Amino acid sequence: MKFSFAVCASLLAATAKAAADNASCVPVYKNPDAAIDDRVADLLKRMTIEEKTAQLLQGDIRDFLDIDDGTYNETAMAWLAENRANSVWTGLYMTKAMVSRGARLAQDYLVNKTRLGIPAFIQSEGIHGFLALNATIFNSPIAHGCSFNPELVEKMAQVIGIESRALGVNQIFAPVVDLARELRFGRVEECYTEDPYLAGEMGHAYVKGLQSEKVCAMVKHFAAFATPEQGVNTAPVHGGERMLRTTYLPAFKRAILDADAWSVMGSYNSYDGIPVVSDHHIQEEILRGEWGYEYYIISDAGGTARLATDFGVCSVEPFDHECVTTMTLPAGNDVEMGGGRYSFEKIPELIEAGKIDPEVVDTAVARVLRAKFAAGLFENPYTAVPDDEFWDYINTDEHKALAQEIDEESIVLLENHENALPISKNAHVAVIGPMAHGYVNYGDYVIHTSMTRGVTPYEGIRDASEGTVTFAQGGERWSNDEDGFPEAIAAAEAADVAVVVVGTWSRDQNELWMGLNATTGEHIDGHDLKLVGMMPRLVKAIIETGTPTVVVYSSGKPITEPWISEEAAALVQMFYQGEEGGHALANILFGDVNPSGKLSVAFPWDIGTAPAYYDHLKSARRWPNPGRIHPNGTLEFGNNYVFNSPLPMYEFGYGLSYSNFKYSDLTLSSTTASASDVITVSVDIENASDLDGKEVVQVYVRDVIASVDVPDIKLKGFNKVLVPAGETVTVDIELDVSEWGLWDRKIQYVVEPGDFQILVGSSSADIRANATVTVV
Repeated sequence: MKFSFAVCASLLAATAKAAADNASCVPVYKNPDAAIDDRVADLLKRMTIEEKTAQLLQGDIRDFLDIDDGTYNETAMAWLAENRANSVWTGLYMTKAMVSRGARLAQDYLVNKTRLGIPAFIQSEGIHGFLALNATIFNSPIAHGCSFNPELVEKMAQVIGIESRALGVNQIFAPVVDLARELRFGRVEECYTEDPYLAGEMGHAYVKGLQSEKVCAMVKHFAAFATPEQGVNTAPVHGGERMLRTTYLPAFKRAILDADAWSVMGSYNSYDGIPVVSDHHIQEEILRGEWGYEYYIISDAGGTARLATDFGVCSVEPFDHECVTTMTLPAGNDVEMGGGRYSFEKIPELIEAGKIDPEVVDTAVARVLRAKFAAGLFENPYTAVPDDEFWDYINTDEHKALAQEIDEESIVLLENHENALPISKNAHVAVIGPMAHGYVNYGDYVIHTSMTRGVTPYEGIRDASEGTVTFAQGGERWSNDEDGFPEAIAAAEAADVAVVVVGTWSRDQNELWMGLNATTGEHIDGHDLKLVGMMPRLVKAIIETGTPTVVVYSSGKPITEPWISEEAAALVQMFYQGEEGGHALANILFGDVNPSGKLSVAFPWDIGTAPAYYDHLKSARRWPNPGRIHPNGTLEFGNNYVFNSPLPMYEFGYGLSYSNFKYSDLTLSSTTASASDVITVSVDIENASDLDGKEVVQVYVRDVIASVDVPDIKLKGFNKVLVPAGETVTVDIELDVSEWGLWDRKIQYVVEPGDFQILVGSSSADIRANATVTVV
């Protein structure tokens, strides 16, 4: 026995030594148990300047794979590995199997056939669904904001992560936390809201949901992008340091820092005259220096080249790659996306010539590597499931049910004259309008052919009804032709209720760039917010039949047709729907779901009265004295404005319900506070109706006396709560006093002592209760 134990001990010791020797041979960067800082440092010191440069340039699946016939070019793959190894873009129209195959080929080569085995980010889009054939399509982000439900957005983002990982995609270009404050801008639909706080909460939820699946979020567009001059895409944004910090940056800080986003996308615009892609102050001093962000920024597509082609700060002819690179890389733009001139390929030459400090390159590469380690790429570079299992992960019944739920919570009831809604399920309903059927009215950033699948409003109403449902298009959305009016009028006259669906439209990611007509979407900017073509006349014709008419705006931005608000029996806002949106709309119209959406963006009366956002500075809109042109032509003169109002038609946070909610018994945990305290606001919400309903309780804060001109009120908390019929629920909302500060005359952040009003209500204009906290 003694001999046996001795032999055993000897063998164990030898085995342990061998294991230790093997472990010591594994580079630190390949050790999943090592600290990320150590892994980054170890890998960085092993890399040549050419390998470092390759990590700062985006590749494309088409570089090595014919996405039509599947032909693979390994020589081209080797070229990508040597030159553009940061990532592989896959957000293109191809089969799911082709996406998966391209991801596998790229990762297999990069991990197993290169010297250091550094995997790539496999990239796609996903602001409201993974950009791939038959992936689940959710409604557009502007609708997500109307849900006031970050938990649903987090669940949606997790679904996007599950579906993208199933095809080997590990990085998604989302969320967008730009602010929808310039309504002419075509990309309003991609923003959650006009409000910094709500945008931050939605962006934070998205990042947490997506990255819970180890899919890298890319928060965009950093920063101050969505309020371009004249509403024109990529045009300059005007503002100063205080506006930057008060309005534009808070949502980014919440989504990037608090949610620990692993990457950021830069923006196309200039801010206060400085192209943001080369703005050292925004990208380095604030994001890295003040906030402590450790991951990387990538330019938007072709964004670096705009220094020459658009801003005129570098030469176009001949194209000055040195200028572009030396102005962007040291300023904090770490990686160059495709779509431009690939100026970063010149990095080795610029280092050799002493034009770029090697430490600048090392810093950028380290940020990229840190993101790849954080995302687990080295341990699990290829995540796709077998082709025959795609449908177990993509567009499942559970995912479609979530898409419908988000639509249901996002639809906003704007008007309901004489309780025209809900509609009886036994009613004869005529569904009318170009957005009602024939295609699905999705927003931009959906894959080509997407608009041929999904549930249209007509299909949803037809399926839910227990009576007769008919459809008449009335005309094409892009046409002034009224040939379809007689059929539509006859359908309305024969019905108990008419539902007219009109609005704006975008295109899928192929069609949007083909010169086809559209009224919203990336680079599709509008000069006003009215219905186009025959649509307003169609609505008028149906209302004039005398049949109660419910108008549904299916759109990517607010519609300014005040007469419809007055003349329609009811008005519903359905920002661009998801694939189950038709069912969601039907459930709202028939009363199976009580509407609970609240506007995430205010509606002006006319584009000439914009902007209508609620958080204007105190000195704005001080004495509105509106005039009006009455329907009979009578002129009622005002002076602010002569024939309109500077106040919104529908304010931020507005939305009706089939229930009647009453607020009472507002209490605060304390009426005095320091800047580091948290105040709990409690209020009772009574549902004085016979229908269960959800109410969005909104808490705004007003700084009564401030040292500079500050927003009049600011949203600082909200809670969407279910209140059963006839019952009362106490709602508690915590407010962080440190968030009540301002940027003073020296651009220092301070919570100034004094009184702050706590305003609790159902919208930014419908305040039901208030109290005061004194900060000492």
